[in-house]
Amino acid sequence: MIEHSERGMIAHSGRTYEKNDHNTDGDDRALRSEYESIYEQPLEKIIGKRSANKLKKIGLCTVNDLIWHVPFRLAERGKLMPIEAVRDGDCATVVARVLRASMRPMRAKRGYILNITVTDGERDLELAFFSKNPRPLKFHHMQLQPGTIASFSGTISTYRGTLQLTHPDYHLMNTAEDIDTAAIARPIPIYHAGASAPSWKIEQAVDLVLERITPSTMPDPLPEDMRAKHHLPNKYEALLALHHPQSEQEWLIAQKRMAYEEAYVLQVVLAKRRNREQACHANSFPYRPGGLVDAFDEQLPFELTDSQKRIGQVLAQDISSHMPMRRLLQGDVGTGKTVVAVRAMLQVVQSGGQAVLLAPTSVLAYQHYETIQSMLGDLSHGGQIGAPSNAVRVELLTGALSAHDRRSALGRIASGQAQLIVGTHALLDDCVQIPFLGLLVVDEQHRFGVNQRDKLAHGTHMLVMTATPIPRTIAMTSFGDLDVSTLKELPRGRASVQTVLVPAENPLWMARVWERAKEEISSGGRVYVVCPRIADRAVSGASVDDSPSASLPSFPGASVDDFLGASLDDGSLGGFPLIEDEVHTRGGAVPHSLTCVENMVRQLQKEPALQGISVGYVHGRMDGPSKEQAMREFSRGSTPILVATTVIEVGIDVPEASMMVIMDADFFGLSQLHQLRGRIGRSNRASLCLAVHHCSEGSVATQRLEAFSSSTDGAVLAQKDLELRCEGDVLGAQQSGIHSSLRFLSVARDAPIIDEAKKMAHDCVQADPQLDSYPALREAVEAAEKTARAEYIGRS
Repeated sequence: MIEHSERGMIAHSGRTYEKNDHNTDGDDRALRSEYESIYEQPLEKIIGKRSANKLKKIGLCTVNDLIWHVPFRLAERGKLMPIEAVRDGDCATVVARVLRASMRPMRAKRGYILNITVTDGERDLELAFFSKNPRPLKFHHMQLQPGTIASFSGTISTYRGTLQLTHPDYHLMNTAEDIDTAAIARPIPIYHAGASAPSWKIEQAVDLVLERITPSTMPDPLPEDMRAKHHLPNKYEALLALHHPQSEQEWLIAQKRMAYEEAYVLQVVLAKRRNREQACHANSFPYRPGGLVDAFDEQLPFELTDSQKRIGQVLAQDISSHMPMRRLLQGDVGTGKTVVAVRAMLQVVQSGGQAVLLAPTSVLAYQHYETIQSMLGDLSHGGQIGAPSNAVRVELLTGALSAHDRRSALGRIASGQAQLIVGTHALLDDCVQIPFLGLLVVDEQHRFGVNQRDKLAHGTHMLVMTATPIPRTIAMTSFGDLDVSTLKELPRGRASVQTVLVPAENPLWMARVWERAKEEISSGGRVYVVCPRIADRAVSGASVDDSPSASLPSFPGASVDDFLGASLDDGSLGGFPLIEDEVHTRGGAVPHSLTCVENMVRQLQKEPALQGISVGYVHGRMDGPSKEQAMREFSRGSTPILVATTVIEVGIDVPEASMMVIMDADFFGLSQLHQLRGRIGRSNRASLCLAVHHCSEGSVATQRLEAFSSSTDGAVLAQKDLELRCEGDVLGAQQSGIHSSLRFLSVARDAPIIDEAKKMAHDCVQADPQLDSYPALREAVEAAEKTARAEYIGRS
């Protein structure tokens, strides 16, 4: 146990340390070596191999893993009370004398049980200890001999009509004067645990490990003035308070202190990154009146919105500077981000540079390639006979190209003939040479790691685009090194999209879905049918049968990686996981088979309402030409129904598409549902989105779908998504590595902390870019950056 004594001292397992806010003495390298030697030690060296193996099963391998596996809640021991007063479910502490104790093997399963009966002189209470091995029970048996007086704390439960305490905490005493009322008042830490490592075992391991840690080995990266301003403990004090708080208030203050540290270290990482980029020299590409950008504007069949014009001017100024532009362009689906990006790319091209648009999938890259050529018209015929003198050459580079076409494209890119280059992760290959690169446009940033985008962007202007509006706190934490611009206006003439929730269990409603699809097609529309999976497999919980022998006769090349339509083109890590909160809501099991493309195509081909209508399909494991052919046939109307995975989620633009049916909509995230819906309503034709679901009333999925159906405002939905989802999911997709270690910071509630940390981090890095005066902070920042690099290497 850890006890706090008088102010100014901390008593820990019989050893006393002075409070120490700073590590001012000793060589910094020696301190780092000592720090690493303690925290990187495997647990088996301290708690033994057998106990360490049990903790390893829940991901705790080193000292550092264990000490930051902090309690997720506290249980109250309850007031000291007579046995007569306790009730089932109470957190109680009683003082009692042991009447009898016996240990025996359990009858129903392997293991042993220690039964102890205690009394306070008026009533008896049963205690029970369980273990697969008798050795730990022998210790308790020896401690709790008949006649022993102790205080027992825990949660009261009922077993076969008798009240009992299971694995209670206890404190031995000789007389009633030995009762430690302060200890009884302290809360009990409850840890996330496993079958082989219950919470109380983790607490015991933590106690052993904490004996090895001193204030001198716990460097504190949080500035003293920030701690003083908010009355926060130093890191060592906070660690003790997280595991053994004297009160819930102390525990909450320790969590707040760690949230400040995480926010501050993160913002320093981002500030250093921004500082490094600003120190680089980029080529200047000034806007030239009457040049290529103006020629492009003149031949556009529509007028730019005020937002597009305003942000276009900002980008033009940024690109004209020698300081590398780092800007995030966010805009709801359909706000015209691509036009803004193309205008910036043309400004670079007209000054002799090359511009790259990096897309996460080959389908999206091909769509951008065709869209840009269509926007440019004759201006895209560079290198062709009869082309305008100011025409540019647009090049496409994806992993789907044949070896011959790839070599030809690489040659044109390396020679500078290719001026506007659209591609996927294939552009990140070491063999790709882009000698005059002036602007990198990254579409759907969340599909790329920071290191991936920076591989091309170093010393180059960069524009990052996302169609998912980002709440302010996410922008500060995930894109803190970027300036943010937001497109707010939809182009004129866009029709509204109506969204209706359809319960899958209602056969009449489902029949009407396909009748409605036929009506849409008969009037010239196109219909998307979105499925979460490619092929049929048994599902258990959030997993899928990944047997390599699973047969996919209709979709050769499909694999388990496409469970949710993940697009793995060119090494992409696209696709989204199952919504974990919903899996937990349903008790950890999926109650029905998720709809797959394979079965849906067959079903629609047999659907009476759709007889005579061709059905196409597209998914992430088809090769590039097959996907492109499927999209062309859908766009032309040869196959007016397209069954697809989320490969069509972003960038796909078929103006005739006016209806979407999302199967198993309750298993998609809110932002992803909004992205999918953005594929329709892209013309003046009224559109309809039908979300087919298996939601139970009151579930998180129900709240998500109700929000989806009630609003088409991406900013509103993004904020709701932040409220409903685990922010680790939100952040984890945004930046490689850095956010994976956030345990205490909540972007949903900690905007003031993030804001203050950002300002202080900026001032710190401006005053001391190398952090020479802040060794503890420098170590924390290097560790965060190292984690990011390691994760990127693992993904590459």
